Amino acid sequence: MSSPSVPVRKLGSQGLQASVQGLGCMGMSAFYTAAPQQEEESIATIHRALELGVTHLDTSDVYGPFTNEVLVGKAIKGQREKFTIATKCGIILGGGGMSLDGSRKHVRESCEGSLKRLGIDTIDLYYLHRVDPSTPVSETFAEMAALVAEGKVKYVGISEASPADIREAHKACPLTAVQLEWSLWSRDSEAEIIPTCRELGIGIVAYSPLGRGFLTGAITKPEDLPEDDYRRMTPRFQGDAFKKNLELVAAVKAIAQRKGVSPGQLALAWVHAQGEDVFTIPGTKRVKYLEENVGALAVQLTADELKELESALPAHKVVGGRY
Repeated sequence: MSSPSVPVRKLGSQGLQASVQGLGCMGMSAFYTAAPQQEEESIATIHRALELGVTHLDTSDVYGPFTNEVLVGKAIKGQREKFTIATKCGIILGGGGMSLDGSRKHVRESCEGSLKRLGIDTIDLYYLHRVDPSTPVSETFAEMAALVAEGKVKYVGISEASPADIREAHKACPLTAVQLEWSLWSRDSEAEIIPTCRELGIGIVAYSPLGRGFLTGAITKPEDLPEDDYRRMTPRFQGDAFKKNLELVAAVKAIAQRKGVSPGQLALAWVHAQGEDVFTIPGTKRVKYLEENVGALAVQLTADELKELESALPAHKVVGGRY
């Protein structure tokens, strides 16, 4: 086994230690198309992640739904203590749509279900996946606090939440992490959400740090995505928006080529350069992309290079909403 190359740091201020780069497992089972025969490859990717020191695995009960937690459970069996397992509750898929449930009953039932599917006794980091507008956040996180007290959950977090909701949740049960989308082309959290996290000592977990794959430069036309890939339905991947966003990525590719790294590594290195409280969870189901992503940690960016990147891909020039 090769020696780990991924640093482990304190995530947030509640005591959790995690690898600064994790592995987003969603695409192994959901939304980006994943056939059952790919399960073996996905499990091999998780095992390779451990060899490289990528020990922070991110999943959710809604991925599948449920099947991604089962897959992660298979992959970590017999070596659970080597991993930091993060999962989520609060989103329900069904009836052709999505609903939100932050009730105490749902949080508890979801936690019990996740523990069984993952085959573990305690969830290291348990997130509310989305805030349920019909349930006070304080109520949701009172149940999270109860789960912590019972030892079913070690640390808690919240995903895609407003500064007000982050504050309310943090009062009810101290938050370890806020998960949010952050990349060169998704920077709207920088105005209020990230400063709120820093004020409260809450760690930042950046999902889609590669712009849902767009910043890797590998997607050059919508047809590069499978027909049932949900990205085809999102504004940034459609029509004129796709063409204009592709022009922005061309600038990133040019800088990456000059630096001798891949566009994806450059984009990931930019996120890591935003602070020691920032952790990333780029997703992949393939070993080769996992290894490439880990290589981003060796990419050092100077202040001038960071400015150049941000000028080449200014946030206001990105066309289309995130969802």
